[in-house]
Amino acid sequence: MDRTERLAINESLFRETNERLAETSAEWGVTAGGLDLVCECADIDCAERIDVGPDEYERARSEPTLFLLTPGHEQPESEEIVAANDRFVLVRKKGEAGEVADETDPRR
Repeated sequence: MDRTERLAINESLFRETNERLAETSAEWGVTAGGLDLVCECADIDCAERIDVGPDEYERARSEPTLFLLTPGHEQPESEEIVAANDRFVLVRKKGEAGEVADETDPRR
């Protein structure tokens, strides 16, 4: 497994974690104030949290190649910035990272 594929798998694991957090929040009815999620960057040791509104989260999950990151955690060689604000950056994976993201999408 090459570096790009390994990093993309790390990101997919964080995305899966956020899917479970979002589901639990919805079940408990705590999504009105936003979701407290983990950064979906490639760094397996990253423990950064991001606050995302339910609509923002659904936009990120609308395409399998979109991920939510803490600002500054982007990797230009494998992703492009789609949107950014002071709370998070929305990136689209490209190339091999995009393929892995598509294959590991928990909503498929």
